[in-house]
Amino acid sequence: MCGIVGLFLKDPKLEPQLGALLTDMLITMTDRGPDSAGIAIYGGAKDGLGKITIQSATPDKDFKDLDGDLHDALGQPVTMKIKSTHAVLEVPLDQMEAARSALSHLRPGVKVMSAGDSIEIFKEVGLPKDVAARFEVSKMKGTHGIGHTRMATESAVTTMGAHPFSTGTDQCLVHNGSLSNHNGVRRELIRQGMTFETQNDTEVGAAFISHKLKSGETLGNALEATLTDLDGFFTFVVGTKNGFGVVRDPIACKPAVMAETDQYVAFGSEYRALVNLPGIEDARVWEPEPATVYFWER
Repeated sequence: MCGIVGLFLKDPKLEPQLGALLTDMLITMTDRGPDSAGIAIYGGAKDGLGKITIQSATPDKDFKDLDGDLHDALGQPVTMKIKSTHAVLEVPLDQMEAARSALSHLRPGVKVMSAGDSIEIFKEVGLPKDVAARFEVSKMKGTHGIGHTRMATESAVTTMGAHPFSTGTDQCLVHNGSLSNHNGVRRELIRQGMTFETQNDTEVGAAFISHKLKSGETLGNALEATLTDLDGFFTFVVGTKNGFGVVRDPIACKPAVMAETDQYVAFGSEYRALVNLPGIEDARVWEPEPATVYFWER
């Protein structure tokens, strides 16, 4: 049992409140997942610059002088903003892959949480309220975001096992459920060139969608493909640079509710995650249908 939240803003006036709204939604789902929590925020893209969000178990050591070391390695300016065990690096877009390669040599203990124009992912072990406070999520602004509270059932409670999982540029996924054929799908995706950091079935779901998008499929088509190629019980909420999508398996035993107004589209594992959203009393509220894809893009 896990908790999922998501918020896609249509009204730019709400963008300064995105982090605060998502934090409230996430904390409401604590009893569905007290082991660990994570959140992906999309926003703050800058022309010519990309963002790499990293995590370290020893941030005092790993983050010390990291921006300067990367500057020396790339020959390009690098800025770093540290948030507890995570840091967001801003590097020139054409140096993103070089920066990731340099990171693996300069700081081999550092893990990449996400990379792209606008995505930032923060996740750690602990109660959702503590994780959100640790990274000051309530102060963040952006266009859309998704979050997850985890109750581990099939793998260890670790930072890397927490959601969201990001396996492609400006892409991420959160999941409630269990995939029964993830080992076979993982082997096939590895043959296709995908790489994995964990044995978590959710990372397989994320990589499956990333591979489809990389192959030229639309987000809608990639989500449709999960219904034929992935077995098990799942509710997926997916984020991309411009989009937000939802799909449930054909049996749809995992709870889900959505709401839409002129200002936003919201997702929660339960309605109580949505009750404090502005204008929720006038929203169109519904349960997403089984084996049906929903997505919005700007």
